[in-house]
Amino acid sequence: MQKTLCDQLNLWWPDLTDKRIMGMGYTLPYLSALRERAQQCFAFMPASQGASPWPCAKQVATALVFEEDLPLPDASVDCILLVHALEYTENSFETLNEIWRVLVPNGHLIVIVPNRSGFWARNTTTPFGYGEPYSQQQIIRLFEKTNFVSGSIQEIIHYMPSTSYISRFFSFFYEPFAHHLLPYFGGLLMCQAQKRVYQGLLQRRQSRRIFIPALSPQM
Repeated sequence: MQKTLCDQLNLWWPDLTDKRIMGMGYTLPYLSALRERAQQCFAFMPASQGASPWPCAKQVATALVFEEDLPLPDASVDCILLVHALEYTENSFETLNEIWRVLVPNGHLIVIVPNRSGFWARNTTTPFGYGEPYSQQQIIRLFEKTNFVSGSIQEIIHYMPSTSYISRFFSFFYEPFAHHLLPYFGGLLMCQAQKRVYQGLLQRRQSRRIFIPALSPQM
């Protein structure tokens, strides 16, 4: 699956020269495939999921964040990738508002979410079997509400979710045919959007979470 996603990312983002790439959710395998072509790559991981050091312990480019309040200035990132992020967030509208804020004008966003019509959203043996799956129309409406311009939306990963060697072997041959025979049952939606500044200013967020440190008793 990772190879399929990386191949598609390379097609959608062919030239990353002088680009600053941000991943949010669990994007480390995909950022690893992009970082050699980009000026800068870093990963934000939601506080609810925890963080992992990447790319190595001595040069960490990851941080634990609250997805509705990113520690970045306005218009500071060229391209943003969301994987295992939007389906887990408490407020998808506020999260995409914050993504819009930190993205540069004409910057690009790729969101990968479980397809509501696909098999992967119904299988809890994979990370995509949890959280909120989406349909194409739901993603398009969400992009419109947050002032993104919708781009290409593709259904990918048409084989059944399984970790067995035999299943992965047959998936190599099955995937090209299933893509044409069952185009609406891909396991994931890979969605592209762009920030256009002429779309107008965003409305002020209705609420903002405030986190207050608390003392814990010492045993």
